[in-house]
This record gives sequence, C-alpha cells and structure tokens, in this order.
Amino acid sequence: MRTNIVHPGAGQLHYEIRGIVELAEKLAATGLEITWENIGDPVAKGEEVPEWIRQIVAEEVQRTASYGYSPTKGLQAAREFIAADRSKQGFPLLAENILFFNGLGDAINKVYTWLNPEARVLGPNPAYPTHSAVEAAHGRSAHLTYQLDPANDWLPNIDDIRQKVEAHPEIAGLLIINPDNPTGAVYPRELLEEFVALAKEYRLFLIADEIYANLTYDQSSFVSLGGLADGVPTIIMRGLSKEVPWPGSRCGWLEFYYLESDPDFARYAKSIEEAKMTEVCSTTLPQAVLPAILGDPRYKPHLQKRREKYARRAAEAMEVLGSSTALNVVMPRGAFYLPVTFSSEYLQQPLTAKAANPEAQKLLDAALADIPADAFDKRFCHQLLAATGICTVPLTTGFNSSVHGFRMTLLESDDTKFTKTLVTIK
Repeated sequence: MRTNIVHPGAGQLHYEIRGIVELAEKLAATGLEITWENIGDPVAKGEEVPEWIRQIVAEEVQRTASYGYSPTKGLQAAREFIAADRSKQGFPLLAENILFFNGLGDAINKVYTWLNPEARVLGPNPAYPTHSAVEAAHGRSAHLTYQLDPANDWLPNIDDIRQKVEAHPEIAGLLIINPDNPTGAVYPRELLEEFVALAKEYRLFLIADEIYANLTYDQSSFVSLGGLADGVPTIIMRGLSKEVPWPGSRCGWLEFYYLESDPDFARYAKSIEEAKMTEVCSTTLPQAVLPAILGDPRYKPHLQKRREKYARRAAEAMEVLGSSTALNVVMPRGAFYLPVTFSSEYLQQPLTAKAANPEAQKLLDAALADIPADAFDKRFCHQLLAATGICTVPLTTGFNSSVHGFRMTLLESDDTKFTKTLVTIK
C-alpha cells in the first residue's frame, strides 16, 4: 500500500494460550482425544454455575431494562455496591471512580493504549500475555519485566525492580498480578508495602490485577493493594469471569485510587473513561446482577468450596509431578493454575516423544520445523500434545518467561481424569 498501515507494535501481539488450539484441533481430527489444559475457563472444564446464580440471571433477563445501554462508567447500583464493599475493608474508593469494561481484556487494552507512548509499565516475568502483549505493542518493543523467582515461591526481588526502574527512566508504572497468573503466587503485605514505597520514591503509579483475589486458598493471606496504596495513584482490576465463574459475561472493572494526588494521573484516568465513552458502555446484564450475586449469603460458601477444590488439586499435583527428577513444582497459593519448570538436567536431554498416530506425526513434524531448536518448552508442549492429547502452554513463548516450563490448570472436574493427566505428564 502507498502508506504503511501496520502498527509498529503489531509484532508484539502474541497469545499462545489460544494459538496452540489450532494444532490441537488438527490433531483431534486424526482421532486423538484432547485434554484442554491451556485456558482458564472453569465452565469449559465442567464447573457448574450454581442454580441460585442462574436463577438471579434468569429473573434479570425478564426485565426490559437489562437489554438497554448502561451509563458509560457502569450501572450506579453496581458501582455503589463495589464502593460500599471496599469501604467496609477501609479502602478509600468512591463509586464515581469505578469504570466498567467488557471483561478485563478490554480494560487492559484501554489502560496501555491510552498511556503516553513514551511511558512504559514494568511487569512480572513470567507475565500474563494480555498484559505483556498489549504493553509491548503500546511501547513498540519487548515488554519490560522484573523476575519472579521459583526458588522463592515465585515472588519478586524488590532490588531487581529498583534496578530496572533506575535503568529505564521511561518506566512510569509497576504492574502486580496478585494472585499471580501463571504462577499462583500470593504477595505478602510486606512485599506490597515495598512496591508502594518504591512507587512513592520514583513517583510511579501502580496497577494491581486482582481478578483472582477471592480465589486465594487461604483468604487471610490475601492483601489488596487498595488498602495499602497510601496516596500512590493506583488502578485495581477486578471482574466476574473467574470467581462466579462467568467468563462469558465479559464483565470487569477498574478501581481508581488517589486520583487527586497527581493531576497527570487524573487526566490519564479521564482519558480511559473518554475512550470507553466512544464505545458508549459495557454490557448491562452482568452489571445488573452483580449486587445480587456478590451480596447473596450463599456466595462466600460457594467461593470457599471452589478454593478448597483448587487447593486439593494443587497438593496432588505437587505430590505427583514433584516426585519427578525432570520437573520442578512450586505450590500455588491462589487462582487455578500450575506452572511446571524443568530441571537443568532435563533441559539438556533430547526430546524424542512420538505422536499418537502417523497423521498426528506429520502434523507434529510440520509444527516442530517452525520452532527453534532452543525453544525447549515450546517443543516439549507440542510433543506432549501430539503424543498424549494434553494441551498445555509453554512458559517462554506463552508467558514471556525467561524460565522454561509449561502451565496447566487445576480446573478439571473429574478426579480420575485429573490424576491421569498428571501421571501421563510425569
């Protein structure tokens, strides 16, 4: 074309979690049964949404108002419910400082897209790909990261973060995913306070993706950044998709804290709202039922049951996979994912797994031909998929990780099938 129409950051938009599905579907056509461990959809893995939640939604669907537009910021009742809940926890959040989106993917896109093109956000490594890909596309170069240490429960070293901030004056914000995806790490209060102190020292803003907050196995161990920010401009991300669970609702929101502390941050937040205004609003139905679902006395026991299940799954995975000399596993503390890394000895071994049938072998050979020889974990995941049908995601290419491994989920509803998956991988 006479003018280049490709965005300079287009090459940074990778999403391996869904990218590997194309090969899996081709393998399924050869007769191979696929075990989907690539994506965090509780409903697809057999979790039943409780009848009482479905009843609330069904009743709301009968109301004509649920088919109309909502205000751009979101329904007032939903925002007031969230603000009141945070107020009980001592958070300085006003209803007017809550903004709804069509899922956190929509929110994440707006947060990075409307950041000054010269400003960058430092995020964790491994990274959740929606954050890392969109931030990298915004910055037109690789996502800047701080290292999560598997030898220290996948927690970061604040000195490493300080060094990155000092080396890159373009860093304007710090991203925390707590509980973390893909590692399942839960950040202790002391570490979060160090993030706040660092943000104060270097005049940075903070983003805390807390979509899995209510899925921390030990709820007493979770501390929200909203109660610790202490005047630091902060964005907290929450949503319904993982905890209800209702991923198809596409309902997430941003909570803005301490807008008054910095005029640039206030204007930035306003630009995000204005960008949302050009789309008119977010989906009305999930906002309409949010107070009734989250405020129901059955909701907390519902969450507790799910937390207990994931904790059991994690413990079993630790026992089975942790007994392998090839694999390293750290006990997750929240969410429903399990990252598995490889021992240094195993990383030196050739990967020779064969596909389950001749047609699958042809597909595998073609796929491996396009994967670099040093992409150990990606080659492993492809061979695992073609040999057994177990679909996992490599950490390096899937989660911008400097550590080789793969991520699976703890979502399988069938106990026998989950055990079989672990044993097969081992």
